[in-house]
Amino acid sequence: MLSPLTVTGRSGDPPQAADPSERLRIGLFTEIYRPAVNGVVASVETLAYGLERAGHEVFCFAPKMPGASADGNQIVRIPSLPLPAKTPYRLVLPLINRRDTKLVLEGLSIVHVHSPFITGWMGMHYARRFGLPLIYTYHTQLEAYAHYVPFEANATRFAASRLTRTFANRADAVIAPTPAMANRLRELGVTVRVETVLSGIDVARFGAGLRSDELRASAGARDGARLLLYVGRLAKEKNIEVLFEALARTNDPQLCLAVAGDGPLRNDLERRVKELRLEGRVRFLGLVEQSRLPDLYACADAFVMPSLTETQGIVMAEALAAGLFVVAADAPQNRDVLGGAGLLVAAQAEAFARALAEVPAQPNPESAARARRSAARFSVEEQVSRTLALYASLRKPAPIA
Repeated sequence: MLSPLTVTGRSGDPPQAADPSERLRIGLFTEIYRPAVNGVVASVETLAYGLERAGHEVFCFAPKMPGASADGNQIVRIPSLPLPAKTPYRLVLPLINRRDTKLVLEGLSIVHVHSPFITGWMGMHYARRFGLPLIYTYHTQLEAYAHYVPFEANATRFAASRLTRTFANRADAVIAPTPAMANRLRELGVTVRVETVLSGIDVARFGAGLRSDELRASAGARDGARLLLYVGRLAKEKNIEVLFEALARTNDPQLCLAVAGDGPLRNDLERRVKELRLEGRVRFLGLVEQSRLPDLYACADAFVMPSLTETQGIVMAEALAAGLFVVAADAPQNRDVLGGAGLLVAAQAEAFARALAEVPAQPNPESAARARRSAARFSVEEQVSRTLALYASLRKPAPIA
């Protein structure tokens, strides 16, 4: 199996056997993969697992990364070098020399790329070489990450938008994870077929977390305090400072925030918490293992998402599956994910402060049920079904004997 059992499936059943005549060999090309932890990794891993469970064979082409365990034959690690910035991403070297890997490439039915960078162009090269359909999943609004590049911001955003448009228009079809992002691609000038396919999560697993006073206390909620939860990278584009400013405005010692994740902005954020005198109300948890996340969601009273730069925001779907009330920055893609559940507010401290002050101390059954109904749209089965339908529509019919 390609993917570890971070996704439980329906009941731990073995993979479903596809009709041999319809069994696909799918190549997924990604610029980042485990042991790194982020939304792209989660999305690719979940898709791979779901495709395998549907009876197809999946090969993942990903950078060789420090700390990666023995992956097995169906993960092809591409040579890479560290980048000068503090990031889990690597500089991929487009080298595939092993004969057995070349045989894998020659036997693929579909090439599905998850980056417009080096691995994406590698996937495109092999798709064109072997006459295979090329699908590109749009995971990242690159123009929102201009601050990581040491060039003039407007020029960097222009170049990022042009890269997205150029790469997407060379694919046979593009997958956008939300309707808002499909519209965004059209605004950027993408003219090829664009399909909306929500990135899947294990809805049942995230809905089965256990609430405990011990875990709540370790996350910073003691003596009946209300616990807010943020899960994600600690980076400028995530707009996390808004949460601290909002928390300070509430001036309520019984309202606290747990921050699960790590990233380049962590030291700055910890300093900001001290400046605002929020040390007793904000707890930095660092990276949290996937196996522990369902219980952490279950222990929160609300989930907060201040980012305006997501393409989907998988963590919001996870929070909905846990029945959490979500307070999110008002952006079209966040609105798509919530699907009528939760609350959208302006991405400003004052607006978040007003919303956070209204978070109830006890779970609301009606709100939880509404959240779970919304989360049902993100099932792995639905993602795989829609993705396979797209694959089928792009494949050339077999010649008549």
